[in-house]
Amino acid sequence: MKEEWKKLFLIFWTFFKIGPVTFGGGYAMIPIIEKEVVDKKKWIKTEEITDVFAIAGSIPGAIAINSSTFIGYKIGGIKGAIAALIGVFLPTFLIVVALSVIFLQIQNNPKIEAAFQAIRASIVALIAYAGYLISKTAIVDKTTVCISLGSMAMLFFSPIHPVLIILFGILLGISVVKVKHIIGNPGKTEKVKHPSTDELEWYMGDGI
Repeated sequence: MKEEWKKLFLIFWTFFKIGPVTFGGGYAMIPIIEKEVVDKKKWIKTEEITDVFAIAGSIPGAIAINSSTFIGYKIGGIKGAIAALIGVFLPTFLIVVALSVIFLQIQNNPKIEAAFQAIRASIVALIAYAGYLISKTAIVDKTTVCISLGSMAMLFFSPIHPVLIILFGILLGISVVKVKHIIGNPGKTEKVKHPSTDELEWYMGDGI
């Protein structure tokens, strides 16, 4: 029991530290979350965190809260999900409440406005880096390149709602997998055993 509470507190504390230092929230949190849970804590693998971000961004709600809950659940079940959710939500909630009280008093200050301009520019860089991290495992063959470019084109040049683009991507992915099976070149993600260990690792088949 003591070990379980220790683990839950570690999950809570990890995500508690992420919230206050990540300006921009949402996709700007992705590099920080990945660095903490993959590189430092080694709780999950890079391929798995990419899947988490993809799912978290495809469902309603903030991607930071969704992905934190997913990761917490994978690490510690329901209790881990709750610990991660509270951890990532609590500091931001407290900061926003405090800023709401003082912002009205300082919003016209030139120095404050200059600081927010710099923060907004930094957020663009964080989001771009998050996209790069996801692309390393999401874009793996010609098919995924075409899907990615096509989705970007629809986002930039059409009035189609992003939710419809996500649904279209799901249907297209299913169709592509079926076509690859028909022609004898399956490209879906499968689980295999590593020859030297009993751990299951993800791999992606050759693209079309």
